[in-house]
Amino acid sequence: MSDPDSPRTAALRAHVQEAARELRGLGLELDRDPEAIDRWLHLPAVDLMRLCTVPVEYLERPLRLDGHTYDLTSCLEHTITIEELSYGDAGFMLACPGPLMSGVAVAALGDDKQRQAYYERLAGPTATWTFFGLTEPARGSAATELETALTPDGDGFRLNGAKRWVGNAAYAQLGVVFCRRAPGPLGIEAVLLDTDSPGFRAERIPTVGLRGARISAIELDDVRVEPEQVLGYRTLKPSRRGLVGAVRTLQRFRPVLAGTALGLVRAVLDHVHEQRPALGAAARLRLDDLRDRLAALRRHNYEVAVAVDAGRIRPDRIAGVKTRAAELAEEATLAAAELLGPAALLEDPLLDKLYRDARAFEFMEGTGHIQRLAVFQGVLKGTFLG
Repeated sequence: MSDPDSPRTAALRAHVQEAARELRGLGLELDRDPEAIDRWLHLPAVDLMRLCTVPVEYLERPLRLDGHTYDLTSCLEHTITIEELSYGDAGFMLACPGPLMSGVAVAALGDDKQRQAYYERLAGPTATWTFFGLTEPARGSAATELETALTPDGDGFRLNGAKRWVGNAAYAQLGVVFCRRAPGPLGIEAVLLDTDSPGFRAERIPTVGLRGARISAIELDDVRVEPEQVLGYRTLKPSRRGLVGAVRTLQRFRPVLAGTALGLVRAVLDHVHEQRPALGAAARLRLDDLRDRLAALRRHNYEVAVAVDAGRIRPDRIAGVKTRAAELAEEATLAAAELLGPAALLEDPLLDKLYRDARAFEFMEGTGHIQRLAVFQGVLKGTFLG
C-alpha cells in the first residue's frame, strides 16, 4: 500500500495537484489577511485538509479515486498530499481546518472512546480547527522539560501554564496540550482540551512568514480537566502515554513537514524559470543543481515515510531529511532572490512571500540543532546512512 510509484499514489497526487492549482493567488491574499480563510472553506483543498488522517470509518464521504479509498492515515500519502498542497501555497494549507498534528497524537494515545469523540467531531459538517500545544516559552519543544502542570483536583485535575508558537490555537475549537502530572519523563500527559473551557486563552502572534498558520500563544489558568480528557488515561501505562505520544507525533509528522518545505522549493524553482526562462549558463547550472538535490531529497523523504508506515522508525533518518528540506528551502529562496535581481523581493510579491515562508521550517517540529543531534547519535551508533 505504501509505494510512491504505485497507481494508487499517482491517482492521489493528480487529484491533489488539481486542488492546489488555485491556491497560489489565494495564498497571497491570506498572507495579507490570515483570517480570510473563512471565505474559501468550500474549496477542494480545504476538504482534503479537513479529512486528512481521519480514519475512513468515521467519514461519511471518504476520498475515492480510481477504485481506491483514502483517509491519508498513511505517512506516505499524507506527505505527498501536503507536498502538493504546499506547492500551491504552504500558508493556505496550514490555515485550513482539520486534525493536523493533534490527530496524530489522538491516534497514538487515545482510547476507542476518545478517538471516536475526536474524529466524529472532525468529520462533522462544521469546519473544526485544532491545535497541538507542546512548545513552551522557556523550554521550547523539549518534551522532557515541560513546566505546564496538571495537578489533582477532586476527581479530576487543574491545568496551569503557557504554550507558545502553536498553529491556529487562537481560532481552534479543540486540541492537545502536553503537560506534567509528576516529575520525570513518565509524569508527562497529553490532554484533549476544548478551547471554550474556562481559563483557556489564546491570541495570535504576528509572524514574518507562514501567516496563514496563525501562530498563537496560549495561557492556561486553572483549566478543569476530567480524567477522560487525558489521552490513554484508562488504558495505557504512564510509560506509554504523554512522552510517547509527543515523540511519535513528531516522528510521524516530520516527513510531512519535510514535504511542506520541498513543495515550497518546487514552487520557488518553477517561479524562477517562469520569470527568467533564458538564464545564463552559470545561473542555469545553479538552478539545475538545486533541482537535482530537490529530486534526490524528495525520493529520500518518500523512503522515510514508507519506513514510518512499516513501523521502522529511525529518528536519525527522520531528523536528517527534515533538516535537509529546511536548509534547501532557505538556499533555494536565497538563490531565487539573487537570480531574479536585487529588487526582486520588493517587486515580486510571490517571491517575497516564498522567501519569508521558507524561514519558518528551521524552527517547526524541532530546530535544526535538535535534528542534527539526532543525526549525530545515529552516526555514533553506526546506523545513519544519509
